[in-house]
Amino acid sequence: MIKMYPLEWFDSLIIYSFDADSSSINVSENELDILNERIVSEAKKIKIHIKNSFFELKSKRQIRLLIRKYHSSLVFLIDRAVEIRKRKQFNSAQFNKIFDLIVNSLDDLLSFVEIRYSAFMSLDQRVSYSYFSVWKKEMLAILMNLAEIKENPADHDHELQFVAALLAAPLHNSKNTKFTYRQIFYYREIITEMQKLEHAVSETECISDLDLMLIRMNFNSREYAEKLVAKIGGYLEGFENLSERLEKLLYIWSMLSKINPNLKLTFNPSQQNLILFLEYWFSSEVRYVEKKAAIEMQQQTAYYAGSEFVEKADSKLECMLSGDQIGLILRATDEARIIKAKSMNYIFKSIVPYLSTPVKKNLSYQSVRSNSYNAEERDKEIAIESLEKIIRKIKTY
Repeated sequence: MIKMYPLEWFDSLIIYSFDADSSSINVSENELDILNERIVSEAKKIKIHIKNSFFELKSKRQIRLLIRKYHSSLVFLIDRAVEIRKRKQFNSAQFNKIFDLIVNSLDDLLSFVEIRYSAFMSLDQRVSYSYFSVWKKEMLAILMNLAEIKENPADHDHELQFVAALLAAPLHNSKNTKFTYRQIFYYREIITEMQKLEHAVSETECISDLDLMLIRMNFNSREYAEKLVAKIGGYLEGFENLSERLEKLLYIWSMLSKINPNLKLTFNPSQQNLILFLEYWFSSEVRYVEKKAAIEMQQQTAYYAGSEFVEKADSKLECMLSGDQIGLILRATDEARIIKAKSMNYIFKSIVPYLSTPVKKNLSYQSVRSNSYNAEERDKEIAIESLEKIIRKIKTY
């Protein structure tokens, strides 16, 4: 029988004998003694069978499958026994002894499988209810003491208390007993890291030592992630200058991006990894600040352009020559190398916008330059007369 299904006897005892909807189950003292002996005997047989099966199998895959099957079956039977024990008809000293022995025997088998064949176990396998109950009490006590010891009334925000409360919340949920070894391992790792912190909220650029550790530990609690980005956002709001705010934003993100988080471990397997959430938030913030800065720059440019136009219109120098005549003189100064510039176009662009004529307030430097190549004879004569007038004036100095 044991070769067909090694746990069949325990399965039948728990599921078919005790899980029946009956309120008139009675066990005599003699039957209780016999049952106790049988429980101990069956547990020994199962342990021997597991050892024999392990040596009979040659493939690691088959061994891994066998060990995980045993583990899952034992966890199921322990949980079922604990649930049945809570019923009113089993609320007696007699049945307490029976269920204690059943649960202890199955727990012993589970520990045997976990310790001896740990190499074939999966961290994603669920722990038993009894294991979870003991571990939960231990964790809640540690979290409470940790917050009390580490936190200081002078420290703002009480960050450690907040994180400890988030870690404790899933443990307070009585229905949430389906914890895996990976989750339990995560709790042990993160609590060890929290205990190492000397100053939980010592901040550098608004990021505390606790924050750096939680990001590295992939503490992807939605409440913590939202509080973290709100804290960073509040810090950045203190910089009114957008370029300075962008610089601080990029600096903080650069600092956080150097962290190498362990993505195999996570606080909440159903949530996005914390580093990915932060990466999306920072990239969104950078785009927002850059767009805001660009809009402000456009507004400033338009304002200054308007101011410059008014200033040019009011402060332009009036030249008594026409645009064509001005063009001839500027062209000649360039070709005669009296004025040296990187191009003729640059000379016209630099000078013409600041000149006006008696008949034209605003001159186009492109038009003046273009007309200098097709000047009329009369314009040439006037340009020459003007330059000769300048020569005569200089001679009088």
